[in-house]
Amino acid sequence: MASERLSSDSLHLQLDKYDDTVKIERGGKENTSDIVYDNSSDLTHNVFIKEKLSKIFILISNPLIASAVHGNGHKKDASEKTGEDTKDSGHGTDKNNQEGSKFDNLEGKNNTEQSSEPAVNDASDRIEEELIQHDIDQAGTRNKTNHKLGTPRKPICDLSDPRYDVCEITGDARAMGTNRTVLYVPPVGERAGGDGHEWSIRDQSRKYLEYISKVTVRSLNASASRAAPACTSRHAVPAVVFAMNGLTSNPWHDFSDVLIPLFITARSFEGEVQFLVTDLQPWFVDKYRLILANLSRYDVVDFNQDGGVRCYPHVVVGLRSHRDLGIDPSRAPRNYTMLDFRLYVREIYSLPPAGVDIPFKAAAAAGAGVATGEQRIRPRAMLINRGRTRKFVNFPEIAAAVEAAGFEVIPIEPHRGLSIEEFSRVVDSCDVLMGAHGAGLTNFFFLRTNAVMLQVVPWGHMEHPSMVFYGGPAREMRLRDVEYSIAAEESTLYDKYGKDHPVIRDPESIHRQGWQFGMRYYWLEQDIKLNVTRFAPTLHQVLQMLRE
Repeated sequence: MASERLSSDSLHLQLDKYDDTVKIERGGKENTSDIVYDNSSDLTHNVFIKEKLSKIFILISNPLIASAVHGNGHKKDASEKTGEDTKDSGHGTDKNNQEGSKFDNLEGKNNTEQSSEPAVNDASDRIEEELIQHDIDQAGTRNKTNHKLGTPRKPICDLSDPRYDVCEITGDARAMGTNRTVLYVPPVGERAGGDGHEWSIRDQSRKYLEYISKVTVRSLNASASRAAPACTSRHAVPAVVFAMNGLTSNPWHDFSDVLIPLFITARSFEGEVQFLVTDLQPWFVDKYRLILANLSRYDVVDFNQDGGVRCYPHVVVGLRSHRDLGIDPSRAPRNYTMLDFRLYVREIYSLPPAGVDIPFKAAAAAGAGVATGEQRIRPRAMLINRGRTRKFVNFPEIAAAVEAAGFEVIPIEPHRGLSIEEFSRVVDSCDVLMGAHGAGLTNFFFLRTNAVMLQVVPWGHMEHPSMVFYGGPAREMRLRDVEYSIAAEESTLYDKYGKDHPVIRDPESIHRQGWQFGMRYYWLEQDIKLNVTRFAPTLHQVLQMLRE
């Protein structure tokens, strides 16, 4: 019997299965793993953009607005107020704003940055294509981060990573939300003359994404330190400054761009950290409130609307990220893995602990029974149909074929009314999560160990992004990944363009023309008419895997 143990506080994990052993003892005692992490995917992961154009919100619950942002008084107050009161609701005083302006004038700068970009959640296809081009072009090298020269007394900002920028201040850190500025006021003995040091970075995990407005970080010189704005509130815990906008509203990006990087950046604080959120999205706070509340015991602050000067002993600006929807244990605090993250998420949503078998086997072991040599219990398969692109045009026929193969079918057509708390329990009750390549498969975080993710790969040489964005992470999380690549005849492109068109005959020639062409044909125009006869052996393969 496979065995796993996970404690959210100690994060001690033991996993024995597949005749392999993974043991991770936190605190540096032991860390051995048979999982191989292919960092070479970092060079290619941006070739394809994932699912932003789909407006499927499998996990979205009805948004609650201001009350969700501040916890309605149930969270801790980490501050001791001094001078003018500062409220987390973001209504600052004129005095605080004047202090920030006074400080700006000392160095002859205005660091308030107003974004003129349209909200990405309402972006048109053209804007989406521009974002995709950013993903393709940057390839780890495109970076418009502003860096003003000076001689820092200590390293504060690290701009070296191809994915993200991060600034970390230990000492007297003063955060001014309305100015989108964080100041470092050095101790008297460390202050020097001359110019201070300044950085301007995007405070999320995609440094090249222009829809993320910048935050300014300044290390002050002697004269500026003496005139630094006074604290209106003092806090005993660290703070993390990060953005909630960008490509969020798509579940894949919610996890890949914010939640996993936030886990990497903040999990080691064990809840003793406060989040200062730029471009706060109330729907995001409500939808992922359990995860945010577990990572931080304190109120989420709408930083853009916060008029005070918040003083912290330690501030991190930005989110660390290793790759798309992934964690590199060698770079993560306490060597966290994607398996750790999946088990952590399952614990937050009160799903059965690690070590409880997949539902099919758990029911059989509980004595659900065997009749005439065959199990009465059928494995349960969740069948996801997409709403816009790459949808199954013969969905009822597919559902009937899956049932005929020996599965109990749970058909799902996503809608906004699904809440994570409820939907996670439905996913947990399934042995198989099946769908076309797309954001719906992000629900694999709620599957049990050894469950199967069955990904239907569309036509057009889509195998690589399917593996990078879903297959690889699934395997790292100890799920079983099965992929079915459709034939040309199973794509609606075949009927539309004919067998001799390069879209069908030579997909690689389409990709060579530029990313716009691959996006147009294989991501946007294509739907899937699955050949259930050709698909039947794959279903049989999955059934045998579950019975082993």
